[in-house]
Amino acid sequence: MAKKVVATLQTGSKNYAKVIRMVKSDKTGAYVFKEKVMHMEEVKNFIERK
Repeated sequence: MAKKVVATLQTGSKNYAKVIRMVKSDKTGAYVFKEKVMHMEEVKNFIERK
């Protein structure tokens, strides 16, 4: 599925990015990855949010 997202981002509008953020789980203490495709203007807010 990741290949399709990347291909769509390259051929479509250049205003979107796939963002991956690593977050520590409260339950287990392990790290979890959160992935999201979003508009370039929202990327900074997504990364800074905890």
